[in-house]
Amino acid sequence: MRTVNINDIIDNIKDMCMEANYTLSGDMKDALARAANLEESPLGQQVLNQLQENLIIAKENKIPICQDTGMAVVFVKLGQDVRIEGGSLTDAINEGVRRGYTEGYLRKSVVKDPFFRENTKDNTPAVIHYDIVPGDKISLTLAPKGFGSENMSRVFMLKPADGIEGAKEAILTAVKDAGPNACPPLVVGVGIGGTFEKAALMAKQALTRPAGQHSEIPYVKDLEEEMLSKINKLGIGPAGLGGRMTALAVNINTYATHIAGLPLAVNMCCHVNRHVTREV
Repeated sequence: MRTVNINDIIDNIKDMCMEANYTLSGDMKDALARAANLEESPLGQQVLNQLQENLIIAKENKIPICQDTGMAVVFVKLGQDVRIEGGSLTDAINEGVRRGYTEGYLRKSVVKDPFFRENTKDNTPAVIHYDIVPGDKISLTLAPKGFGSENMSRVFMLKPADGIEGAKEAILTAVKDAGPNACPPLVVGVGIGGTFEKAALMAKQALTRPAGQHSEIPYVKDLEEEMLSKINKLGIGPAGLGGRMTALAVNINTYATHIAGLPLAVNMCCHVNRHVTREV
């Protein structure tokens, strides 16, 4: 049994909050650079070049890439042979978020209640998803999620008879309906299968997969490539101003489901698709 002190969790989450908001991950920087080379619209090229310039300014000055520094979403893979000492793991994660957002001067965007909207003033609580796995390590993935793109996300409860063509149409519908409001160029996370909530969780997790890294399931890989091509023919373009590069990647996760259902969720994110992973 390996022991991990909560202070290690707090310190890592604090640093991850600042890292994710100041510096775009390598996979997203590469995807953005590729998009700038492929974009045919002069206005689209200008937008993509400005986004890349913004990345340099943010990193050098340690300021947020985007003013919406998101609601902290944390995926925890907790080894079953790990013992947490010093307090609650959930409390430690929230303390790390609190310190990261206050010490990093990141915008605090979380309200205590969905209707009585008093700001918590420290961006807590985080949304935390736990997965108990073999081993004696803790893997933490922090994915701060801005709500310009989050608000454009969709869940479709399709019928089994809708099949893969119905799934394709649902994904395209979500992107078309979002238009410029999700701040393209996008990463489109898709979850297919499971139940209502499992599909949404898979779509969120799909956003944390590196852009350009496809599913290991052959037909899903083909579907990812087909949907990226179709989305980039919609003409929405960077910042919704027209052009080729509406999306940088389409990441699809699948799971077993019930004989009577075909749940599908689309969780969209702008090019500031923040995700940082550390192992403790």
